Amino acid sequence: MPVDITSAPVSGENPAVTLDYLLRRMRHKSDFPTLSASVSRIQSLSESENESLGGLCDEILKDVALTQKLLRLINTPHYRRGGGDAISTVSRAVSLIGLAGVRNLALSLMLVEHMEDKKHAQQLKEEFLRTVMAGTLASELCTNSRDAEDAFIGSLFRNLGRLLAEFYLPDEAVEVRELARPAPDGTPAGMTEAAASAQVLGMPFEDLGQAVGQTWALPDRLLNTMKAPTGTVPNRSMLGKPEHQSWLATLANAAADAMLFSPPEELGKRLTVLNQKYAASLELKPEAVQEAAARARKRLTELTKALKLELPKNAQAERLLDHFYVDAPNAGQTEGPGPEALGLAHTDAAGELDRDQVVVAKNSADVLTSGIQDITNTMVDSFKLNDILRMILETIYRALDCRRVIFCMRDAKTMQLIGRIGLGHGADGMKSAFQIPLKLAPGAQADLFTAVSLKGADTLISDASAEPILSRLPVWFRDRVQAPTFLLLPMSMKHQGKDMVLGLIYADKAQAGSLQISEKDLSLLRTLRNQAVMAFKQTTGG
Repeated sequence: MPVDITSAPVSGENPAVTLDYLLRRMRHKSDFPTLSASVSRIQSLSESENESLGGLCDEILKDVALTQKLLRLINTPHYRRGGGDAISTVSRAVSLIGLAGVRNLALSLMLVEHMEDKKHAQQLKEEFLRTVMAGTLASELCTNSRDAEDAFIGSLFRNLGRLLAEFYLPDEAVEVRELARPAPDGTPAGMTEAAASAQVLGMPFEDLGQAVGQTWALPDRLLNTMKAPTGTVPNRSMLGKPEHQSWLATLANAAADAMLFSPPEELGKRLTVLNQKYAASLELKPEAVQEAAARARKRLTELTKALKLELPKNAQAERLLDHFYVDAPNAGQTEGPGPEALGLAHTDAAGELDRDQVVVAKNSADVLTSGIQDITNTMVDSFKLNDILRMILETIYRALDCRRVIFCMRDAKTMQLIGRIGLGHGADGMKSAFQIPLKLAPGAQADLFTAVSLKGADTLISDASAEPILSRLPVWFRDRVQAPTFLLLPMSMKHQGKDMVLGLIYADKAQAGSLQISEKDLSLLRTLRNQAVMAFKQTTGG
């Protein structure tokens, strides 16, 4: 029997019934389950686990559009303050800005993915920018990177209930917005957003966000930050206490709303009032909020350019961006108030976004070339072998649009190549199946994988079901992997005057004949393989 999603709960209904009704309506939308699953998987990755880097990269790389958006954003001036060549792999992005930083960017960019092709896309853009501004403001008010990452995601997710309503319950969101809309002069509306959403939805936005966050298995620390603290702002320092992030999220969201709704000439005054209100509890220096707002506004402008988020002229959300404070306040005047006079003094010396810096490679040769450059840049300094190998696998995965790639490493005790690192569909669980003998019993015939590895012969199998190939495939491959087309790139280096097999790079696709490699691509793939060998030599002293 189909679920009835049209029967709204009556006034005074049990909150659990109201929540169940709202969740049924959201789940009825095709992309909500996908969003939920992606957020849950990414958020569940623990920073303390060795597999977090691989798991995060794997999750992001499943979505080509998300990968491209992330790389565009990573290449904006804020994240590339040291200059240098463009960043072309998610793995290197993690090494430069940290696992938590990339995870938070991925989570926020997922929201952009769900704005496209919706009738109310412009309103969604405004809500997205308002939300990201709050997160960015919170991170800018922190003095260390760990606190900044927690502050960003906590302040961002404080708005989860409102964003979900905008995405999946747009009619109700419009009604709430009208009831809680501030007056043109920026003064508060007659009804708070919490009261308006409770009246329209049957529960406040905050409770909706909390409930969905729990279904997504968000950590308790984040759930606590998502809940606004009650009572007056403490007049003593909250630094180092659990309540600190909650009060910071409250300030960041209040400042973001001030930037969005205040008349420009009133903004500086309102940010000053907020600074004074939270100075003791958050240990803010004078004008800390104004300076953070200037930096956050610059970062948000870079983000909109990188993601090509176009706003209609005179849209309210333009108040959150740089160009508004160049054009809007001075319209029809030869002189007028600049950002400094509006309480948004520039304190960030980062240059304007160079569009050439954020172009994401589109064809296989470009992706391979960019990856090679990325790896070269990484190997100039100290590096971890696993990081280089992951970057190589990621480059191959993206360039050839693979189903999965796996790196097999020599095990001296067993004299086998063992699957160690996997990327793509089911690769993490399947890598253990790869056990390729490098030493054969007398009279034994080498299977295809052993023969290729020992001979050092780069091999592309277009159709694994062809009889001459099928008979030489190892049992483990036929039983567990069953790839119809695959590429083998063996690795070896000189050791005591002899060639020693180091490893094997394996890549496959889901349809026979679909893995096609040009001479140029093959040359670039061999360069990547040589970089892996060089990384082995540098880390082992070989």
